[in-house]
Amino acid sequence: MVKTEKDVLFGLFLPLSTGGWIISENTPRIEPSYAMNRNAAILADNMGLDFLLSMMKWRGFGGRTDHWGTSLESIITMTGLAEATSRVKIWCTAHTLLHHPVVMAKMMATLHQVSNGRAGLNIVSGADRSEFEQMGTWRPELDHDQRYDLAREWIEIMMRLWSEKLVNYHGDFFTITDCVCDPKPVTRPDLICAGTSQVGLEFTARYADAAFVAGRTEEELAAVSRRAKDIAAGHGRSIKTFGMYTIVPGATDADAERRIAFYSAGVDVEAVDGMARSYGTKSDGRESSLVARAKRSGFMTSYLAGSAETIRQKIVHTIQTAQLDGMMLIFPDYDQDLRFFGDEILPNLRRSFGATGPAL
Repeated sequence: MVKTEKDVLFGLFLPLSTGGWIISENTPRIEPSYAMNRNAAILADNMGLDFLLSMMKWRGFGGRTDHWGTSLESIITMTGLAEATSRVKIWCTAHTLLHHPVVMAKMMATLHQVSNGRAGLNIVSGADRSEFEQMGTWRPELDHDQRYDLAREWIEIMMRLWSEKLVNYHGDFFTITDCVCDPKPVTRPDLICAGTSQVGLEFTARYADAAFVAGRTEEELAAVSRRAKDIAAGHGRSIKTFGMYTIVPGATDADAERRIAFYSAGVDVEAVDGMARSYGTKSDGRESSLVARAKRSGFMTSYLAGSAETIRQKIVHTIQTAQLDGMMLIFPDYDQDLRFFGDEILPNLRRSFGATGPAL
C-alpha cells in the first residue's frame, strides 16, 4: 500500500541517558541535562515533528563511557517539555513493575492538562532485571508472559480510573477498593508499547494505539508490523506501527560512512558486555540482535546514513517496504544533526508522502 501524508508520522527519541544510543567513546558526548533535552524538544516542535518520547532508566551498563549511568526521570522531564512546546505529542514512559497504576492514572491526567491534551504513555512490562532488583521491585517468580499478565491488570485499572467515578478491582496482582482518581483526562492519553514477542504484540494490539516494532531486515520488520495489525484487527481495533532508526547525516554519502566507521572504531566493549548481562540471552541461549549489533558497531538500533537525499530515499523505502506508519528518530548529535534533518531532509520527506502528517 502506498503511504500518504495522512499515514506517516515522525518522532524524536530524546536522549535522557548518558551516551544516547551509540555505545562508543568516539561519538559526540551526550551528558543528559534538561537544558539539552529542552533544546532538542523545541527544535522538534518548531520543525514539525509529530511526537517526542523519553525512556525511563534506573541503572547503566558501566564501561569506560558509563553508558546510561546518568539519566533524567521521564515523567517530570516531559511535564517540563510540555510547557516548552506547543504542538508536538509528549510521550513519557512508565514501568508496570514500579509505578502503581492509580498513581500513574493521576500523573497522566495531570500531564494531559499541562500538555493541553498532547500526553501519551509508553508502557514497559519488564526490561533490565538489575534496575528493579536494586530497589526491591523485581518479581523473580514471574516469567516473561506472567509480567504481561500483571501489565494487563495495570492498564485496565488505569483506563477505568480515567473514565469511572469509583473503581473496584480485585486481581492476581492489584487490589483497589472504592478507588477515586480525579481529575480525569478529557480524552484518553495515547498508549504506546514496544513488545515484539507474541504475548507482547497481543498486549499492544489489545490496549495500545501504537507499537514500536523491530526486525533484522525490512522483510522481518514488515512481518512484525503486519502481525501486530492483524492481531489488533482480531480485537476489532487498529494500531499504528513505528520503526526506530538512528540517522547519521553527512554532506555526502562518504562523509556519513566515515562517521559510522569512526563511531564503530570506538565501541565501549565493557559497556556492551554490561548491556548483555543486563538483558540476558534469549530462551535458546543466543544473544539478542540488539547486543550483537552493539558489539559490531556500537549502535543500539539500525541506522540510516548518507547525504540528505540518500537518507530521504532510505526512509521512504523503509516505510513503504516494511509497511510502517512512521519512524522514531535518534541522532548522534541532538543539535547539529537534528537541525540538519529539519532543514535538509524533513521538508522533502514530507513532500514524498504529500504533506505534513496528522496527530495520532
